[in-house]
Amino acid sequence: MAPKYLDERTYIAGEVVFTEGDAGSEMFIVQEGMVGVVKNVAGREVFLAAQGRGDFFGEMALLDSQPRSATCFALVPTKLVVIRSGELLMKLRRDPGFALEMLQQMSRRLLYVEQELGKSMEHGLESQQRLATILAKSEYRPGEDRQ
Repeated sequence: MAPKYLDERTYIAGEVVFTEGDAGSEMFIVQEGMVGVVKNVAGREVFLAAQGRGDFFGEMALLDSQPRSATCFALVPTKLVVIRSGELLMKLRRDPGFALEMLQQMSRRLLYVEQELGKSMEHGLESQQRLATILAKSEYRPGEDRQ
């Protein structure tokens, strides 16, 4: 259960948490379920990642005050803990270990993106086919209305 100052939200499979380009004032921690992350690239929706229990997403909008860089949606029924910008600062002050965990996870994400970019350049569409396999195993279907 989330502390009193945090909200919990539930989403059904396919339901959008936020859309690329939206303003953002919240980040999320996956408590149960799984969230897909997609980005519009050259008019195509590209699957970037799946976030599971304990993972967080949406933090970039809090950290840099820029619009959402991707769309996130529930791949399966999902429960999320919501952290608003002021609450993030409070959480970081109360739990410095959380800040370290965020930095470590962000570092892993950056490394993953760098590796995938290298693979994509080496293997062309092979990388996209691997991501399509992940999508095929989920309840998400590209092009379906998720709102």
